[in-house]
Amino acid sequence: MTAVLSQPFFQHALLAGTFIALASGLVGYFLVLRAQIFTGDALSHVAFTGAMAALAGGYDLRLGLFAATIGVGLLLGGLGRRGRPDDVVIGSVFAWILGLGAFFLTIYTTSRSAARGGAGTSVLFGSIFGLSSGQTTLAVLIAAGICVAVLLIARPLLFATLDEAVAAARGVPTRVLGFAFLALVGACAGEATQAVGSLLLLGLLAAPAGAAIRLTDRPFRALALSAALAVAEMWGGLLLSAEAPELPPSFAIMATASAVYAATFLVRPGAHRSAVREDIALAPVIDIDPCEVVLVTRADDPNPLLGSLEDVARTLLGTASRQENDELPVN
Repeated sequence: MTAVLSQPFFQHALLAGTFIALASGLVGYFLVLRAQIFTGDALSHVAFTGAMAALAGGYDLRLGLFAATIGVGLLLGGLGRRGRPDDVVIGSVFAWILGLGAFFLTIYTTSRSAARGGAGTSVLFGSIFGLSSGQTTLAVLIAAGICVAVLLIARPLLFATLDEAVAAARGVPTRVLGFAFLALVGACAGEATQAVGSLLLLGLLAAPAGAAIRLTDRPFRALALSAALAVAEMWGGLLLSAEAPELPPSFAIMATASAVYAATFLVRPGAHRSAVREDIALAPVIDIDPCEVVLVTRADDPNPLLGSLEDVARTLLGTASRQENDELPVN
């Protein structure tokens, strides 16, 4: 084990994997929160098609990866409502993209596979142990950029996710945020393909976020936890693969992520909330005149939005109070 850890290929994988997992955890949290997992699934197949198109044309597969995932992500947002793809649009694009991927795969395997016969397999299942120093540096820079971008838009994106209509009324550019987020999802899909492959990247996006949401209902705490779990699962998978070389790193990473998510079902959700009934939890919003507002939710509901409902209620009631004051007659 010690000999493997000191090898350059493992150090490159650990460095690149850490930043890829960090980006996947941050992006994946909002992907789950906005109920856009199907979008991530579609982009995983887009990643394969884009990479095959680039290889068939004789270009670097990363060019095809990022161009396809970001481009199709924006296309899905444009065809959907307010920058949010709907299932019909995704399903239609999904089917077309899969057919296109088969077409480019045929071209590649019949004309160029002799030069790089394992490229198609590496796209499908990842090749994180095969990253060179230059590829590692580029992966780290791109992933770091994705992380910074997510953190910059996290607060308004959370507001738009909680209540899009209220966010729009408050001046939040919800449509622009939707497109920006889809572009980040596309870029993250292209990054994650290098680590776990296009077939498994959805797990890296969804599993840590799903586990974090089950463990806490505080949005920003869940965001940080999702990123931390993704990094820990990446490290655990890489170490497991190094200890048992017969296990591919992509499988080990996904097995670790799945195990962590399954373990969260052993944690009783809502145990920290005070409930007046077995199935009801109350969250009072105090200091609001002329009345006290009580938010009601099921005690066993792991919904991550409860922690931000108080702020939304204050915003709505504060706006309504100002409007009433403006409408009072002036003597």
